[in-house]
Amino acid sequence: QVQLVESGGGLVQAGGSLRLFCVASGSIFSIKTMGWYRQAPGKQRELVATITSGGSTNYADSVKGRFTISRDNAKNTVYLQMNVLKPEDTAVYYCNADVIRTGSLYEYAYWGQGTQVTVSS
Repeated sequence: QVQLVESGGGLVQAGGSLRLFCVASGSIFSIKTMGWYRQAPGKQRELVATITSGGSTNYADSVKGRFTISRDNAKNTVYLQMNVLKPEDTAVYYCNADVIRTGSLYEYAYWGQGTQVTVSS
């Protein structure tokens, strides 16, 4: 099995910063794309940012220039540095990873349990 565990969420004032962490563990052969998604109350889950194993990144327009995604392939870890936070960034943030498990030929998507980010005005 594969587990994703997020950490780093919390309460911050508008204009502040937070750094999210997500570690993948278990029977992992390789991880393709890793990413962060978020879901605010009453809204659908939306993409925040993704990063491939080669380092190519993609961001939602709403976070470009404020958030930075990075990863450490050796540690199966993805990070999300969030700067100039706004109240509209308040949501549960979920880590996602496309994993090829040891002994498998196929790629599966795994999700973490989520970490709450609250930005006060």
